[in-house]
Amino acid sequence: MRYDRDGFPIPPGFDVEAPPPTRAAAPRSPGNPPRRSSKRMALAAAALAILAAIAMPDALRFVRHLVVNWSLERAAAREARNDIDGAVAELGRALQWHGPDSELLCSRALLRLENQDAAGALADADAAASEAPLSPQPLRVRALVRVVLADADAALADAERVVSLAAPGDPDALNFRAYVRALVGRDLPDALADIDAAITAVGEASPELLDTRGFVLFLAGRTQEAIDQLNLAIDGMQQHRRQLVLLAGRLDRDELARRMRTLDHGLAVMHHHRGLACEKAGLLEQAKQDFDLARKKGFDPTRGIM
Repeated sequence: MRYDRDGFPIPPGFDVEAPPPTRAAAPRSPGNPPRRSSKRMALAAAALAILAAIAMPDALRFVRHLVVNWSLERAAAREARNDIDGAVAELGRALQWHGPDSELLCSRALLRLENQDAAGALADADAAASEAPLSPQPLRVRALVRVVLADADAALADAERVVSLAAPGDPDALNFRAYVRALVGRDLPDALADIDAAITAVGEASPELLDTRGFVLFLAGRTQEAIDQLNLAIDGMQQHRRQLVLLAGRLDRDELARRMRTLDHGLAVMHHHRGLACEKAGLLEQAKQDFDLARKKGFDPTRGIM
């Protein structure tokens, strides 16, 4: 039986990518003993796999479930700590044990995109779309990857397919198509019609919907209206962030960090959009503040944070 670098048995029929070059460990303070729980878990899983082969024909299924769940927990924790390489590796292990899965492939595609591996992200999104041809999520992911790759026609085609797979008038699908149209600078009147229809469908617009509308209005040259919408979007997102902070004592630390990271990326995009509108309106000091905040919170179109 073969084992990966963390001590887990490698499922039959799978190859493991060569581990990256090792890095020197950071110095540890005397009062901070090494963490051994991960190694113990890996050794326990290896022992269970051996026992499974000897004793129980169904035990391999149990071991597979254990390894997949543990790898997903580690992936979430590494993402929360901005260790994207590590999160990608953990999802890779989960896929090796679980087998092809559209949801897992989409998750890894987004992480690969954030890690500036657009080619790997596209391969995962293509595989996810093959696994679940009637699911809109792989198409959403692939459309964003294709925006990063400057393949506007293919991105728009995926966005159209997202709408066709959704229920008529689905606000999430309409918002997505509007945003992809805005990102590639195409069909702006249709993009505005999409986002207006989405907001009408939900009644009370979320910060994400307001951000899309503000961005489309900016591209359409309606600058003051854009600023008004983006102000509302940022205020709403900041309120969500404050509410999340209030839950700090009730959430796992890594889960809190992961949610905060997602919110901050959303805020980064909104501040960038408002910066563009303020710059066009001649509000240069406000624009500079927005651009600085967007950069600090992670705005980076090359990593899919756009």
